[in-house]
Amino acid sequence: MKALIIVDVQHDFLPGGALAVPKGDEVIAVINELQAHFDYIIATQDWHPADHGSFAANHEGKKPGEIIDLAGTQQILWPVHCVQGSQGADFADTLDKSKWQKVFRKGQDPKIDSYSGFFDNGRGHDTGLGDYLKSIGITDVFITGLAADYCVKFTALDAQSLGFETTLFRDATRAVNLQPDDFEKALADMKAAGINIITKEDYLH
Repeated sequence: MKALIIVDVQHDFLPGGALAVPKGDEVIAVINELQAHFDYIIATQDWHPADHGSFAANHEGKKPGEIIDLAGTQQILWPVHCVQGSQGADFADTLDKSKWQKVFRKGQDPKIDSYSGFFDNGRGHDTGLGDYLKSIGITDVFITGLAADYCVKFTALDAQSLGFETTLFRDATRAVNLQPDDFEKALADMKAAGINIITKEDYLH
């Protein structure tokens, strides 16, 4: 049994958003087309409290892109984004949500960030996604969404580590690219972990 996982396709990660992923809006049409070919569709949603420790604005004198120690974990500081209940945290308007079974929210603990849809960055808290997928008989997961070099990558790596056969649709994700080659590095990291990298066309034909 297979499931499609849509990672964080939210307003703040789209062009014009607080933490815009370049060309992030281009994934929406690809994801919408893929959804027609899956019976099980799950989404993850960044859902931060306003006082979240990953926000540069919550650390005096710090700027986005700087790295701090947050509860014993190295943390890149980000602009304020995906605050609970804000328009920026909402899913993209044109993203088809009609077939989704469940949404898993992450990043709710102000003391630690949560890139992965499965665990926080210290692996101290489990979102319940892994247990849910296993409870409905899912063996294969297919990952899409934003951003390839952070939340998508860590969601895929955790899925693989939990024993799911994991595949990334490389044309259904885009990267933040703090460094110009971060997208290619993320793909290489996932491939090295045994994750399949394919395109929509590979899957549909």
